[in-house]
Amino acid sequence: MTDSAVTSRERLDAGIATLPAEHPLQMPEQSLREGALQVARQQTSPANIGLRRLYVFGTTALMTLGATWMMARVLMNGGLNVLEGCLLLLFVALFAWVSLSFVGTLAGLQALLRGRRKLGIYPDTPLPTLSTRTALLMPTYNEDPRRMMAGLQAIYESVAATGQLHNFDFFVLSDTTRDDIGRAEEQVFERLVKATGGEGRLFYRRRANNAGRKAGNIADWVRRFGGAYPQMLILDADSLMIGDVIVRLAAAMEQHPTVGLIQSLPAVVNGRTAFARMQQFGGRVYGPVMAYGVAWWHGAESNYWGHNAVIRTQAFAEQAGLPELPGRKPFGGHVLSHDFVEAALMRRGGWAAHMVPYLQGSYEEGPPTLTDLLIRDRRWCQGNLQHSKVVGSAGLHWLSRVHMMIGIGHYFTAPMWAMLMLIGIAIPLIHGGIDLAQNLDLRYAPTKYWRGLDQDGVVWVFALTMGVLLAPKLMGYVAMLTSRSERIGCGGAVRAFVSMLLETVLAALMAPVVMYVQSRGVAEVLAGKDSGWDAQQRDDGSISWSALLRGYGGLSVFGVVMGVAAYFVSPSLAAWMAPVVIGMALAVPVVAWTSSRKAGDWLRRLGLLCIPEERNPPPLLLRAAELRAAALREPLQD
Repeated sequence: MTDSAVTSRERLDAGIATLPAEHPLQMPEQSLREGALQVARQQTSPANIGLRRLYVFGTTALMTLGATWMMARVLMNGGLNVLEGCLLLLFVALFAWVSLSFVGTLAGLQALLRGRRKLGIYPDTPLPTLSTRTALLMPTYNEDPRRMMAGLQAIYESVAATGQLHNFDFFVLSDTTRDDIGRAEEQVFERLVKATGGEGRLFYRRRANNAGRKAGNIADWVRRFGGAYPQMLILDADSLMIGDVIVRLAAAMEQHPTVGLIQSLPAVVNGRTAFARMQQFGGRVYGPVMAYGVAWWHGAESNYWGHNAVIRTQAFAEQAGLPELPGRKPFGGHVLSHDFVEAALMRRGGWAAHMVPYLQGSYEEGPPTLTDLLIRDRRWCQGNLQHSKVVGSAGLHWLSRVHMMIGIGHYFTAPMWAMLMLIGIAIPLIHGGIDLAQNLDLRYAPTKYWRGLDQDGVVWVFALTMGVLLAPKLMGYVAMLTSRSERIGCGGAVRAFVSMLLETVLAALMAPVVMYVQSRGVAEVLAGKDSGWDAQQRDDGSISWSALLRGYGGLSVFGVVMGVAAYFVSPSLAAWMAPVVIGMALAVPVVAWTSSRKAGDWLRRLGLLCIPEERNPPPLLLRAAELRAAALREPLQD
């Protein structure tokens, strides 16, 4: 190697890198102003995909029109003023939002019950034989390397058990900025190579310049090494995937040359706190039926979630080079939620993207506390709102634009729900002629006012809205009951039903907190505040009372003050506001209890919020837990 080559590599890599020979692959930066959709209809698209999408959007529109007519009848009694017009507009937008989820989940229920499969992937058939090489990429950023590489070792061993290890190489792609963690990564990687005998198949490098974050990390790998691997499988630092699943995904990519991306459905596992158990139960029971739904109507234009997905390297290199967005942060700069944009650009370039929700054996870990979820959610909020600069890009498939608009809309629903509730209180207040400064009328009752307009109409609007909002959970429960193994794994029909009720109540108690934080996040992004880039919390850890009071004390005090004030105005007003006020007032104790491992262990002993992987864990999860426990006992040299 020449001196210039050594100098060039030192600029790219920090610390001690263990890398194969370079096989460069050009990855040009894409234009968002120019471009055309290369293929209007993909070969792997279902024959009736147009009818499926007509059903989803048409049924959503019809349901929304019906609900709008019902709500308008209520509001039209005595005319429609400005506040009532605003209420109607908010109601229409929010009802359309929950209707889309309802209709998609209903489609998913029938697809799941019919056992639909895509791309010839059948889990119970003999394992296909691969003919090409696939690289497994595990990006990391300031993570505990012992925990992360123990998971990678479990994946390595699982792939080896398929007998096709020779078709796979494994790369740890570090963006770590702390030198002490970087040195620890090198030590633990050396142990990993020795433990597996994986020399020449396991590789590691830490970037000297982590521009572009995870997307930039993967793009750097593609430009240096991508030419040697027809496929790459992207993992997160907490990802686990069974070797059987990895081989089937790679084989499907080999057999379908027009497909650029196949996304698996990761199940959330290893939760110990009550909050983590909530998340994994919801993901395991409600998640599949929802995922079947989106896979059913997305067809060959599915989305990408950034991990646990196999990608055609050439397609990614040709089409997914992300440009820097113009302007200052938070809307300008590198793309935060890069996965949506990469999928959209690949589809623009003529490559199909599919989701296969039925292929079990793909796992991830969720945040252990609501606090950790909200920290991560703040970054996602900025990334999704940033898509407002991308959604109008030239040549994108219309469904790719829909994906981005749904992502943007998700974060605006929180302030919209808040405004809907406030206007719902203000309208009776104004019509009642109450002056809060001079006349505290204890007879003031928002419920009585609304029922007085049209008693039957108000009841039907409320019942319809709540039914559409909660039905996806019930459909997930019904789908779970149809599988004996799933039913037993979730604790049986009765315990699973109790778990669903418990999860719904806890989610409702936390909803005002989430609504407030998401609304604040939207306001901060619009005001120009950047979210930064922090390492994620992987292990369960308790939150101190001082941290809880700093994070949620103000919200709890606000909730108590609002509740007391409402009661002094009118007990009926306090009852009307109770769902929100109670959630705010109990923010500190609810977050404290759900963040507790003791609470999680207690729920487990009761058989509540259980998932099949917990009651009958697959060998991969057992091996990963064993390796992680052993690794954390190993000291790291200074």
